[in-house]
Amino acid sequence: MRREIHGADLASESSLLDKETQDSSATTTTTTLLFTTFVAVSGSFVFGSAIGYSSPVQSDLTNDLNLSVAEYSLFGSILTIGAMIGAAMSGRIADLIGRRATMGFSEMFCILGWLTIYLAKVAVWLDVGRFLVGYGMGVLSFVVPVYIAEISPKDLRGSFTTVHQLMICLGVSVTYLLGSFVGWRILALIGLVPCLVQMIGLFIIPESPRWLAKVGRWEAFETALQRLRGESANISYECSEIKDYTQRVSQLSEGSIVDLFQPQYAKSLIVGVGLMALQQFGGVNGIAFYASSIFASAGFSSKIGMIAMVVVQIPMTTLGVILMDKSGRRPLLLISAAGTFIGCFFVGLSFSLQGVKLLDGKTSYLALIGVLVYTGSFSLGMGGIPWVIMSEVFPIDIKGSAGSLVTVISWVGSWIISFAFNFLMNWSPSETFYGFATVCGATVIFVAKLVPETKGRTLEDIQSSIGM
Repeated sequence: MRREIHGADLASESSLLDKETQDSSATTTTTTLLFTTFVAVSGSFVFGSAIGYSSPVQSDLTNDLNLSVAEYSLFGSILTIGAMIGAAMSGRIADLIGRRATMGFSEMFCILGWLTIYLAKVAVWLDVGRFLVGYGMGVLSFVVPVYIAEISPKDLRGSFTTVHQLMICLGVSVTYLLGSFVGWRILALIGLVPCLVQMIGLFIIPESPRWLAKVGRWEAFETALQRLRGESANISYECSEIKDYTQRVSQLSEGSIVDLFQPQYAKSLIVGVGLMALQQFGGVNGIAFYASSIFASAGFSSKIGMIAMVVVQIPMTTLGVILMDKSGRRPLLLISAAGTFIGCFFVGLSFSLQGVKLLDGKTSYLALIGVLVYTGSFSLGMGGIPWVIMSEVFPIDIKGSAGSLVTVISWVGSWIISFAFNFLMNWSPSETFYGFATVCGATVIFVAKLVPETKGRTLEDIQSSIGM
């Protein structure tokens, strides 16, 4: 019996086929997409090398310029003060001049900062250089994950955005390793390399299609999206979805900081701010900035300990990238936060047991295990996923203001921990790490109760379901 195909059925089937064709093409990685992501995450490597710089050079730099503990703590933490200011301005800059130009703007400060550190002969110029690098890093910490989220297909967005954290990890790790063999001035010069790589690459890569749509540059929007998806890809469905959402949002006024506290944005704000605050107050930058002194205080070789951290960090961050769009955000966050709790507890316990004669000399291994468990667990999820979720949950009309606020909160927490860490360790190493463990335990509860799963959903779908 022959089935008649009516015009409406044919149109419906055609529409469905078009959507399926677009969906399949959206998951294809193109050379342009891969290269564009590489250029963007070169900025993440800059971020990592700046964080990692203060740990391996601590002894050399302190002796060379005769710095006190307070002066070195200022040098280590002033990076985060610059980052706070950069983060506060980053959203508005990125909305005004575009994501690509913002990355170039930030790199100019990073280059100037590294050169200032290299040439410094007194503490004040060290601090100036560190502050400038921090400012550029603060801008990068917002714009890189946002740019990657806006250019990536929905089924690859989590993995691609998490490459931001992988490159931070690589930057930290490479700096740790090189810092064991070269002086602090040479290490500052090496910090220029990824800055220059990104600056050159920015002349080649396309602008974010979603930003181009936001500012009404529709022809450039379609051209950029086609480049990213491939010349043969059918972008009609994705193009239509982005246009419809952008036009609907454009009817709203541009969101300010005050507008963020409206009821429709409450959940997005709680999730974004909460994850960033918990990430920082769990102690990550205390451990990253001063890893060598932690191992020394625990009675373990700082060089061996830092090499062990590198061996753990890179594969665990890579595993997180692989699992991001397979297992989802929430499961990785829960496992990661639980692991950081265990790691901090072990380190705290190792310091508590230092006076026990039967364990004399053995507690240093417990500290090593704790730091490695913490580092591996953090690299698996808590390092990268908060940045992924931050780039996903805010609508385009408030993304600049909200992203700046969330990133500032992150850097405020980072500054508090990085500046206070040496003083806390002098007060009580065990209580310091027990405090970090408490925050990590609270993170598990926060994720379980409040953080949504965003795997496999378009940005427009996520933002509509949460806030509008």
